[in-house]
Amino acid sequence: MPVEIRSLTGDDLKAALEGLARLRISVFRDWPYLYEGSLDYEAGYLERYARSEGAVIVGAFDGPRLVGAATGEPLGGELAAFRTPLEACGHVPEQIFYLAESVLDPAYRGRGIGHRFFEEREAHARRLGFAHAMFCAVVRPDDHPLRPADYRPLDPFWRKRGYEKLEGVFVRFPWTDVGEHHETEKPMQVWFRSLEAAPSSRGEP
Repeated sequence: MPVEIRSLTGDDLKAALEGLARLRISVFRDWPYLYEGSLDYEAGYLERYARSEGAVIVGAFDGPRLVGAATGEPLGGELAAFRTPLEACGHVPEQIFYLAESVLDPAYRGRGIGHRFFEEREAHARRLGFAHAMFCAVVRPDDHPLRPADYRPLDPFWRKRGYEKLEGVFVRFPWTDVGEHHETEKPMQVWFRSLEAAPSSRGEP
């Protein structure tokens, strides 16, 4: 059965939050996020999507099972930690759509689902009238002891989608790393694009 991609809002979005929480805990446990998650924390963190006008979850379904999900919402309604760095460099949060988590079961990678996650969220943002989109990617030291030897950053994929780094602009957000017992703040590089132009190439994944 092929994977079905659906954009979820309203009650459908709310119904997908538990599955999204489980995917975040599983997928983000791996490099580079190394996230030691819990369902209790996820319930509170993700609840903001249920309250946000304009939020979307793009879900990948294998039958009834959610095997991947990507989220987005207007940056103006996001947590201050995500808005403030953009405001500080002169951007207007109300004009930006924030692409938040993108998580996919490893067994379903390499099928172009990552591109669909971007395409569907960007289309949703355009329908709402947003001029720009952004996302954040955690920055880890190259010599981190848990960095896999075969790790390949996704920078080329993101650039093919039309995104570029906002140099020197970072979101700083805390979470607990695998094997640790308390939260530490992590830097996340901001990537940004205009929604007026289409990306130049599909490429992978």
